[in-house]
Amino acid sequence: MEKSLWKKLGPGLITGAADDDPSGIATYSQIGAQTGFGLIWLSLFSFPLMAVVQEMCARIGLATGVGLAANIKKYYPKKILYLCTGLLLFANVFNIGADLGAMAKGVQLLFPNFSFGFLIFLFAIASLILQIFVPYKQYAKYLKYLTFILFAYVVSVFSVKIDWGEVLKNTIVPSFYFSKEMIILICAALGTTISPYLFFWQSSQEVEEQILHGEKTIQVRIASTTMEDIKTMRIDVWSGMFISNLVMFFIIAACAATLFKNGIINIATASDAALALRPFAGDFAFTLFALGILGTGLLAIPVLAGSASYAISESFGWREGLYRKLKQATSFYGIIIVAMFLGILLNFIGLDPIKMLIYAAVLNGVISPLMIFFIIHLSGNEEVMGNFKNKKIGNILGWLTFILTSLVGIGAVVSIF
Repeated sequence: MEKSLWKKLGPGLITGAADDDPSGIATYSQIGAQTGFGLIWLSLFSFPLMAVVQEMCARIGLATGVGLAANIKKYYPKKILYLCTGLLLFANVFNIGADLGAMAKGVQLLFPNFSFGFLIFLFAIASLILQIFVPYKQYAKYLKYLTFILFAYVVSVFSVKIDWGEVLKNTIVPSFYFSKEMIILICAALGTTISPYLFFWQSSQEVEEQILHGEKTIQVRIASTTMEDIKTMRIDVWSGMFISNLVMFFIIAACAATLFKNGIINIATASDAALALRPFAGDFAFTLFALGILGTGLLAIPVLAGSASYAISESFGWREGLYRKLKQATSFYGIIIVAMFLGILLNFIGLDPIKMLIYAAVLNGVISPLMIFFIIHLSGNEEVMGNFKNKKIGNILGWLTFILTSLVGIGAVVSIF
């Protein structure tokens, strides 16, 4: 009997949803407030690029039976491996700190008397408990159902008045002009949609799912992967990336129709967006935006910490996997705890939370091209992938993504400095 669509969805859906973290929400809100509908085409443009790269990552996991870092370790010099994992850890810690701060601010919108510091620790500890002590099977279901929180942003749009003809026109016909602010916004948008942490998480989660189904060894996982598995994965990944970009589309549309229209262009955080929306979209949209910040953070932070831990553990040959108990993979869980602790620390050393969110997105945009290069090279190599290597169209879209993200990343660095 054919699986239902919901049962086919798993790592790809979770990965796509985790992409819309509080840093992403802030970035999309900025785009809508500063440019109106002018850059809403990015939500359509980035979809196939993001999906192709994530599909490559998933295929690498399925075809090799191990995660992305383990493959980089096997086929490239150690210097490259350590550079990739070091940059990933740095970017993820920055992102964790930014997201924890954004979640605390989001809750304070609804409950102003709650302490910022208390909320930071509460969310970090809750995330750690779920990752370390909840069995992977249940934990994966929790993450999967948490993706529904994203639809808060879809629903909120229908409480505001929008010229959908103008939206459609700007979505299909790209508009662009060269300026420092525009390049940084585009880099942040691509960095928060085509993010390095998603690459490592995707490949490792495909392996976790295989282990969950009893495929315990690398040899068994490689031998058991079929074209039917690849087709199911493809549905999962493209569905997840579609939802991710759909949410991006609706957040930009909501902020363009309300904030940009009323001359409010200085939006720097997701909380700012929620507060600014309130006078124009009402309490309903305000509440949905605030709840969305909390829900997306709860989904994204485990993915950020987990992806860093997968990468480092695979690099050093440590036992890894959320399916293992704490005593079976102490180093793996240790990295998760350290990443979370450093993320907490970033909120108490005087860093501007607004700049943290912006720079987290831009940092991802600068790092992504390096990771994408190795992903395309690995997934297109018959020695690595066998019959599951990239098709011609996949290679074309992959290299196009690499070129575009490289140019935008270089442009953002030049603009900032």
